[in-house]
Amino acid sequence: MNLKDHIRSIPDFPKPGILFYDISTLLRHAEAWQNAMSRMAEMIEVYKPDYLAGLESRGFLFAAPLALKLGCGFVMLRKPGKLPGEVVGLDYALEYRSDRIEVQADAVPPGARVVVVDDLLATGGTLSAGIRLLRELKAEVPAAVTLIELSFLDGRKLLDVPFQSLLQYES
Repeated sequence: MNLKDHIRSIPDFPKPGILFYDISTLLRHAEAWQNAMSRMAEMIEVYKPDYLAGLESRGFLFAAPLALKLGCGFVMLRKPGKLPGEVVGLDYALEYRSDRIEVQADAVPPGARVVVVDDLLATGGTLSAGIRLLRELKAEVPAAVTLIELSFLDGRKLLDVPFQSLLQYES
């Protein structure tokens, strides 16, 4: 199955000059979503994760069902103020601004193997921050996986773990 047939390209969204890859068309096609989940699970299972960490918010759509499929736990990496209890946070720089992600302080035990999952790798800032944040919890991060990679942005250069994407776009 060619999964790119199920991802819609929307020009000038969210602003002029941006070509947005809309995954909602893949998610509403049950067979395509199941195919994507099976293929991503195969990519992830070789790392023998204890947990999958999903980046807010679209990363949750992939990490949670993949965690169920692989029989491991699911952890949310969220924007500030969204998680109850004690949190650990990390401020990070993006291309034109800064941002912050947080995780519950007790989300994973030290030494746990956690693969970071998101929908898309663009410039790499958010995925890299997620890896660093999990390391603050003393987790081992063996890999990161996304559905889509915008390879022309070279985001994987910011990652210091093995990285795989199911689909790549060159422009």
